[in-house]
Amino acid sequence: MTDAKGPADYYLGYSDLEAERLIRQAKRLAPTTEHFFREAGIEAGQRVLDVGSGMGDVALLLGRLVSPHGAVVGIDRDAHSLERARRRALEAGMSHVRFVEAELAEFSTDERFDAVVGRYVLQFLPDPVSVLRSVSSAVKPGGIIAFQENSFAPFVALSAHLPLWSSCVNLLHETAKYHGVNVEMGPGLHRAYQEAGLPIPQMRLWMELGYEPEYTSLLSDA
Repeated sequence: MTDAKGPADYYLGYSDLEAERLIRQAKRLAPTTEHFFREAGIEAGQRVLDVGSGMGDVALLLGRLVSPHGAVVGIDRDAHSLERARRRALEAGMSHVRFVEAELAEFSTDERFDAVVGRYVLQFLPDPVSVLRSVSSAVKPGGIIAFQENSFAPFVALSAHLPLWSSCVNLLHETAKYHGVNVEMGPGLHRAYQEAGLPIPQMRLWMELGYEPEYTSLLSDA
């Protein structure tokens, strides 16, 4: 398919069903994301900006890493998701985690952060380079800019020996591309950082190999 649409909105929608799926997905991704952030240098006492915070799963994980001696600010365009994120932060007793409604490409603040991070957000944006430029302006000199993004290619290739599973994966892959999602944003981070005027990033590839019901339901429910 070549007639791609721009992702002006999150193409999977903002329904309660999708919200629950994202929370389940976040639990699955949490160990990897925590390892990624620790390796990037996130630690107690830091101030961190979470880009595309949604319902707050990454921000809450960061809240644990930076401890109450640090602070986390999550930004997102969807007010409904942020309401839920604020409730979850309150329930978790994380007063050092807060959320701000903002258009990512137009984000501006006088605050300065030790790190700017995001998970599975740039791939949905029509101009990720502009967003990288806008949010990186809030980072202190020498600070951390760390994004965890997708690459479908290895997953598609490693599914080839399971015809039905491979068909489902390819359908999701093509649907995402049709809606303007950059399904190879992960490998594309190198170029995106360069075009945004940022230092060339260190990059790692990590993926799960699993076909158990919990994992497959995250894909089928999408």
